[in-house]
Amino acid sequence: MMGPRRVTLAMTGASGAQYGLRLLDCLVQEDREVHFLISKAAQLVLATETDVLLPPKPQAMQQFLTEYTGAAAGQVRVYGKEDWMSSVASGSGAPSAMVVVPCSTGTLSAIATGACNSLIERAADVVLKERRQLVIVPREAPYSSIHLENMLKLSNMGAVILPASPGFYHQPQSIEDLVDFVVARILNILQIPQDMLPRWGEHHQADWNE
Repeated sequence: MMGPRRVTLAMTGASGAQYGLRLLDCLVQEDREVHFLISKAAQLVLATETDVLLPPKPQAMQQFLTEYTGAAAGQVRVYGKEDWMSSVASGSGAPSAMVVVPCSTGTLSAIATGACNSLIERAADVVLKERRQLVIVPREAPYSSIHLENMLKLSNMGAVILPASPGFYHQPQSIEDLVDFVVARILNILQIPQDMLPRWGEHHQADWNE
């Protein structure tokens, strides 16, 4: 199996809830175990930007997402904001990779300063201290100097900063195509197989061989 077997996926209160939902679906389809975290602000954004209404309680949310993605029992695990006994809160049990998508600038700041005031912040702190893979997907425009300084700080710590900036060289025909572009880039970073977006040069090579 290429890439991590277990992935922590956190959604926070920036625009771009579709990215998080699509990544969750892709991870499930690639048979990964997903530890799912979502802030209250992200739940509000999700309800605003999509027709998905998540139950407020972690257990009910876990059941909902399991059915929504067609996951196997136990494949998607949902934790509450202060579930400090969860595996993602400790380096001895946390997954080897974490993606925060979308990442609000508030969460970006908290992770960069090691605030650990919520399980999302603590899980990211664990990934950094254990030298594991952290992918941050900020969605803001324009960026202030504070945002850029926090991104640089996290990049220097080893995190990957992957802004939600869709490309157009694949000639997208729908919003879903734009979402898939960003999600495919995340999966590439995680080294998890995806067929949504050819790597640069592959489609040119195919045309040349015809």
